[in-house]
Amino acid sequence: MRKLNTIFRSTKSNRPLRSNSKSPIKRRSKETNNSEVDSPSSPSSSSSPVTTSPSSSSQRRKGRRVRNGDSNQKRKRMRVSAWSVYLIVSSRLPRTYVGVTTNFTRRLKQHNGQLKGGAKASSAGRPWSLACIIRGFENRSEACEFESKWKNISKKMTRKKKEKNPINSLLRHREEALNRVETSFDSSRLNVKWQSTQS
Repeated sequence: MRKLNTIFRSTKSNRPLRSNSKSPIKRRSKETNNSEVDSPSSPSSSSSPVTTSPSSSSQRRKGRRVRNGDSNQKRKRMRVSAWSVYLIVSSRLPRTYVGVTTNFTRRLKQHNGQLKGGAKASSAGRPWSLACIIRGFENRSEACEFESKWKNISKKMTRKKKEKNPINSLLRHREEALNRVETSFDSSRLNVKWQSTQS
């Protein structure tokens, strides 16, 4: 029995003691795994391409469209300076009418009742024909200013004695008033065109 006890003790003493602390190799492996997960410079995040959101690209396109639309409108305004002042004469009554328009052919049809929108003052003198048209105004306000001056001067001027042809006397009266308007208005770029109805 003593021999067995001594052998058992010797074997116990030869066994290595267990320590509660874990091996440093396992700790290092865990630390490396944690660092791979938590590190911001992971290969997945660094290799991902930078993409722009579709909303930003659509906003850029809208901005370009708006700019192009504004430039096109400005070009159209520069090209189309179609404001004109016209003088029409009645073929049935001794009357004339002065107006402003951007499309004389359409406006004449309105005065003659072929299209809607004619002035009530011109309904009694149908049919109307063109006597004079003045082109070259920059905008509507300039054309309206010229129209009002032409009308006011025509009203203030005294008419000459009645002639055999009252239409000719009316046209001469309008022409004299137009000459006075041209002296008080910058008419260097205007184009005045009288029709053959004047004699």
